[in-house]
Amino acid sequence: MKIFQIEKPDQGIRPALIDKINNLVKPKGSLGTLEEIALQVGLIQQTLTPRLKNPQNIIFAADHGIVEEGVSKSPKEITWQQSANFLKGGAGVNFFCRQHGFRLKVVDAGVDYDFPSGCGIIDMKVRKGTRNYLHEAAMTHQEMEQCIERGAKIVRESNTEGCNIISFGEMGIANTSSSSIWMHCFTGIPLQQCVGAGSGLDDEGIRHKYDILKKSIENYKGDGSAEDIIRYFGGYEMVMATGAMLQAAELGMVILIDGFIMTNCILAASRLYPDVLSYALFGHQGDEAGHKLVLDALRVRPLLNLGLRLGEGTGAICSYPIIDSAIRMINEMDSFAHASITKYF
Repeated sequence: MKIFQIEKPDQGIRPALIDKINNLVKPKGSLGTLEEIALQVGLIQQTLTPRLKNPQNIIFAADHGIVEEGVSKSPKEITWQQSANFLKGGAGVNFFCRQHGFRLKVVDAGVDYDFPSGCGIIDMKVRKGTRNYLHEAAMTHQEMEQCIERGAKIVRESNTEGCNIISFGEMGIANTSSSSIWMHCFTGIPLQQCVGAGSGLDDEGIRHKYDILKKSIENYKGDGSAEDIIRYFGGYEMVMATGAMLQAAELGMVILIDGFIMTNCILAASRLYPDVLSYALFGHQGDEAGHKLVLDALRVRPLLNLGLRLGEGTGAICSYPIIDSAIRMINEMDSFAHASITKYF
């Protein structure tokens, strides 16, 4: 599998960043989370004057074999229909991208549909949907490696285009099922607490979903390694997003994490390369059961809690103005010394 060079940002600049933030014309710590964000982005970019440039949101789309077991309320064809709809500009993620100046890219990672050539969807299809992991591995080792590399490739292209802050979204009916299994396997949280309504299951539907996922885990005969769990239970779009996150970290980009599914992708990425978390800002705590628990397991605090559960990167993009405010704070606020104001704390 592709090897990434990911290390925690050099901490040598930390004292200077803290000193600059503490000497802005405000009581020390009075801008709370904005100060924490400015420090983290300054460390990522290794500068006292961090900048946000050309933000992009990448949506990876793919189908899941487990959908055959009735674990989702939404029909499978929604994956390709909504993927095509993103290009028309009328989806939820579209107005957020327009509002906050994000470029949107839609990637076919493994949709069970033939998109017409030149439609605007980036073709990185590995296969027309994963296999049903109730009975067999979702993907082969080769397919997993293809997903990691193709996710990394799209991020390298975005970085070449001048993007230094990137968010990821997903489209794939039944991908909350795969996310729930990753969460359970990587955190040890009981499976029942990891399984939620997804696109709108009722209590009976959630019980059925839990039963199918429990049987899938019982049928698993792999080696239990992070790579094998990712391969066996993952979706093509999820593994591609995982590779994208790892590449973004290697390139020193700021990674904005969206909801339940993308949080579990950064969780998976962190089981391969723990230092990837140093580059991540968690935009939103979604309404899916288990999301708060996985955020707690990662020991991170989301910037927003708006009850969203749409996915697509919407929660991450919603948080962007807060990050922008943090960067404006460190760059645009005057210092006590320059403003000739006596420190009043």
